[in-house]
Amino acid sequence: MRTPPPTPAEFEPEFIAGLKAIFEEKIVFNQVLGLKITSLKPERVTARIDMRHELVGHFSYNRIHGGVISAGLDAMGGLACMAAIGARHMDESPEQRLHRFVKLGTIDLRIDYLRPGIGEFFELRAEVMRLGSRVASTRMEFLGSDGKLLSCGSGAYIVS
Repeated sequence: MRTPPPTPAEFEPEFIAGLKAIFEEKIVFNQVLGLKITSLKPERVTARIDMRHELVGHFSYNRIHGGVISAGLDAMGGLACMAAIGARHMDESPEQRLHRFVKLGTIDLRIDYLRPGIGEFFELRAEVMRLGSRVASTRMEFLGSDGKLLSCGSGAYIVS
């Protein structure tokens, strides 16, 4: 008989608040993008970007700029790494875990643009596929307000 996989950890409110402060306030570029975390779980993170005039890449179609998609997915890959690292070290206090993200950085990023980014808002999702001692691999999605997949990406991040 196989043993079921362990139940993912639940983050403490202090850890969630601290991670949101880092992601939404201290990383100022995320403010420019309008990235707002909607769910923060050890196994998957989600966020939202509301469409604004400043994000338009093609004025005739009111289509979001590809750079916003790329930057948003890159940020989400990093956030997924933060959540996975936080879950790996649940024996530490929330404050100790929040200090583990100092060396986090993007090594490689690939984005596939599948459909035009047109809509009132967009949902971004990310998950860590593998968390090693030095490098993490992630998978990200950029969805329209109707739930259709508009872009997807994969990234590698230095985590130590």
